[in-house]
Amino acid sequence: MNTYRADLHVHTLLSPCGDLEMSPARIVEVAAERGIDILGVTDHNSTKHGALIKKLAGKEGIFVLCGAEVTTREEIHCLAFFENDDTLLRFQQYLDEHMSDLLNDSHRFGYQVVIDEEEMIVEEVEKLLFAAIDQSIDDVEEKVHALGGLFIPAHIDRPGMSLFSQLGFLPPGLKADALEISRHSSPEEVLSEHPEVAKYCLIGNSDAHFPEQLGSRTTLFRLKTRSFNEIRMALAGENGRKAWIETRAKG
Repeated sequence: MNTYRADLHVHTLLSPCGDLEMSPARIVEVAAERGIDILGVTDHNSTKHGALIKKLAGKEGIFVLCGAEVTTREEIHCLAFFENDDTLLRFQQYLDEHMSDLLNDSHRFGYQVVIDEEEMIVEEVEKLLFAAIDQSIDDVEEKVHALGGLFIPAHIDRPGMSLFSQLGFLPPGLKADALEISRHSSPEEVLSEHPEVAKYCLIGNSDAHFPEQLGSRTTLFRLKTRSFNEIRMALAGENGRKAWIETRAKG
């Protein structure tokens, strides 16, 4: 088994709240500098930079999980990851179908641009990406798992846009592959306040919107090799695979 460092919650400049320095190339450069072995691409309600980051990261020996940070109808943020281009595209079609009609105001919220390998703009997304889609957390979970993906409620300890802030409780029988804790809390603090989350694998990521934030919190994975299925097994604690929050990260 090998141990790999992962940051599975990173925004590109496509997210309206993402800094314009968060180009795919810059993200990969910083991830390589900071010893990130596994990178998760999670723009708000969009998967459109996943393929480019995967291509660029491959040259640096970094494994990429492509997905999105979905805002559910309840305004709960959830991470969703997919194994291949086909399921990623099908999930993007699902997001497009259920997106809000609210339009982005780039002066107020920030630009929402898709760029190519030469960092030329190829698309500017008109609909506001961090607006809630019209699907519930249960709907999103069912769709993600129907496509063979991983479903992880994000930053559950945050005072807004989180499972506990929006619902006030952990839904019985929630079919999550893991729960994410923000870089502002420790697992011990969250478990003390919400002991019911102990049955889930707890992971931690940076939720980076700026280059300097990338890798500020990481998760360690014990895997045979880096693959989607190995990561799935680690989150489930199967066959000697394991995932846990790296305690060195602070901030």
